[in-house]
Amino acid sequence: MTDQADGLRSIVQSDASTGRKALMDSNRKLKFPKVIAVTSGKGGVGKTNIVGNMAVALQNSGKRVVIVDADVGLANIDIIFNIQSKYDISHVVSGEKKLADIMITTQHGIKIVPGGSGFSHLTNLAEGEKLNLLSEFETLQNQADIVFVDTGAGISSNVLYFNAGADECIVIATKEPTSITDAYALMKVLSNDYKVKYFKLIVNMVKSENEAKLVYSSLSGALDKFLKDVVLEYTGYIPMDDGMQRAVLKRKLVLDIDKKAEVSKSLEKIALKVGSSEIRSSSNGNIKFFMNRVLETVTDN
Repeated sequence: MTDQADGLRSIVQSDASTGRKALMDSNRKLKFPKVIAVTSGKGGVGKTNIVGNMAVALQNSGKRVVIVDADVGLANIDIIFNIQSKYDISHVVSGEKKLADIMITTQHGIKIVPGGSGFSHLTNLAEGEKLNLLSEFETLQNQADIVFVDTGAGISSNVLYFNAGADECIVIATKEPTSITDAYALMKVLSNDYKVKYFKLIVNMVKSENEAKLVYSSLSGALDKFLKDVVLEYTGYIPMDDGMQRAVLKRKLVLDIDKKAEVSKSLEKIALKVGSSEIRSSSNGNIKFFMNRVLETVTDN
């Protein structure tokens, strides 16, 4: 009997070891979505439009894209895609709806999570509501390669939470002095208070790449002079183009109207660069971990 029991234990232990190894191998093969926060120091710099067009470019290239509308003050991702949402994230927090119930799929195949006012109450969530939100966001795991988080502008608490939680933080700026100053202020707060040390910069509404590089040099110089160990990567520029405004007025995206326009080519080039770049943070890209980091940041602050 003893020999038989020892044999059974040996088989069980061997099976368990094999199971653990299979699970580890499976985890290595999993490709988690990259979570990218797109933000700006001030409004009016074309942030949401850039998010929408980058999402279309990446979806067209074969990536699965989800956009989380985290701009609780001026949520307008639905406007540029000409869609309407009956529910938002607040209905998920309350348990009334599942994340799948509130998501809207655009004609491009992009999935959008409407933020509404739901994210404005992050600091007041009960433990059960936090767990509910985490479990629901985990369902996005197998639905996306890229998750864009369209944050608000400025340095409000919600903007900072989402930027601090993301794998990458892309800052949108223009050549206007206020845009440059506010972009610097945003990165300064994220660096000093939330330990975010790596940013990407997209310069919008400029006449040439030379103008864009001047904006980059101004910001990069200020960061080098006044902040420690902060890296700003120049990701690209988007030329000033009336076609972009015409697309907005039509509730369309410029990539849908004129793919051959210079502005469309710039957006597509930037999107593919963003989509193919390696994550520099220590995160593994898990969308649930992203929301967990956001909620941990809320608690810590």
